[in-house]
Amino acid sequence: MSLVLGSPPADCVPIFFVTQESWPQIRDSLPMAAAAFAKACAFEPKAGRILVLPSAEGGLAAVLCGLEARSARSRDLFLPGKLVGSVPAGTYLFANAPHDAALATLAWELAAYRFRRYRKDKAELPKLCAPQGVDVARIERVAAAVALGRDLINTPANDLDPDALEDAAVALAAQFQAKATVCRGAALLDANFPLIHAVGRASDKAPRLVDLSWGERGGAKITLVGKGVCFDTGGLDIKPESAMQFMKKDMAGAATALALASMIMDAALPVRLRVILPIVENAISGNAMRPGDIYPSRKGISVEIGNTDAEGRLILADALALGDEEAPDLLVDFATLTGAARVALGPELPPFYTMDDRLASDIEAHAAQAFDPVWRMPLWDPYDMQLDSKVADISNISGGPFAGSITAALFLRRFVDKAKAWVHFDIYAWTPSARPARPEGGEIQVARLLFDLLEARYGAPAKRPAAADEAQ
Repeated sequence: MSLVLGSPPADCVPIFFVTQESWPQIRDSLPMAAAAFAKACAFEPKAGRILVLPSAEGGLAAVLCGLEARSARSRDLFLPGKLVGSVPAGTYLFANAPHDAALATLAWELAAYRFRRYRKDKAELPKLCAPQGVDVARIERVAAAVALGRDLINTPANDLDPDALEDAAVALAAQFQAKATVCRGAALLDANFPLIHAVGRASDKAPRLVDLSWGERGGAKITLVGKGVCFDTGGLDIKPESAMQFMKKDMAGAATALALASMIMDAALPVRLRVILPIVENAISGNAMRPGDIYPSRKGISVEIGNTDAEGRLILADALALGDEEAPDLLVDFATLTGAARVALGPELPPFYTMDDRLASDIEAHAAQAFDPVWRMPLWDPYDMQLDSKVADISNISGGPFAGSITAALFLRRFVDKAKAWVHFDIYAWTPSARPARPEGGEIQVARLLFDLLEARYGAPAKRPAAADEAQ
């Protein structure tokens, strides 16, 4: 934790957030030596510009941090996170308000994240005195869940194989007294998960489905489904080297579901939570699925394999069908599903798909509130015919080069019909180059906005989390 609670210590260094409009007044309020230093450095209050001001005694007098004007349409509300890597170790406080104190504090916590599993990082990080009026417990809850997800995504497949991802899910369930069941290997066929089995059977690590339940019997049923492909070679339709480089992150849908589940359970929201994770490796061996193969699905829809590298939608199909069977109030799936989504919207703006206009409106509102951006894309019905197969009910690819993210979402829609609302997020879950509060590497997208949405929809938290035997 990089936040300091209680009264600020005497040696706390003030941080002044400055814009073009506020800079003259702030400059005039600085000690003479600090103001002279800022002038000598030709400081201008441009967004992202940071200057550490010395005191006359040789210590730190203050820090200046430039922000965009409040009216700027492209404001980065996580920009204060840049301070963590720009100021010396010590204790700091916000001397004046940033654009959003809660998001600025969260940005500080997210910027303090370090992936330390393989390399020691002894550098001492600066600490922030928690601003008055912000919900510190909530900020720490969200930051801890994001760190959990980032760690999972950043861990390479030799250490995060299906066994390890299952262990992480079961450990989270145990932490919050949730019930977790696991179905592995050939038992998937007996339990009617043929697509999960077909995708994962070529690996020496058995495919599996983890099913986690938590919460009150009378609460709204919230079901999260996360794609857990721990490494994706592409199967027999093998990926080129460049496309395989980041395939350790193909389990980021599962990591996102676990991060959001952690927020929900830690906050004791009064919902009935279910998390379904199909976990596999898409490997190559003598029993790997082949292009042209046809498999049944849990839903009873037969699927022709047009491309073995379109495996994520296959395991999601069985998992979504399972989640849909109990007609949840909200069914959400997360998946690093298509390159087409990245071509359309880039790495920072995940598309989402839903038939529920009210849900879409709420998602967009909470995305803005949480500074967790998304963009709604259409479930364009005329494209559904592109999934037709001549020998099965459906193909797992469209057979054409266009609208790949849309046709993938339309494929998933075939396996949902009982849920009161369903939304699919085609996430990237990776920051290609570091930005404030978003270090290079694995990233948890859309979970924060959904946590905001669930808090707003379902009210005050429960008095206590439900025990595992209550989650039926």
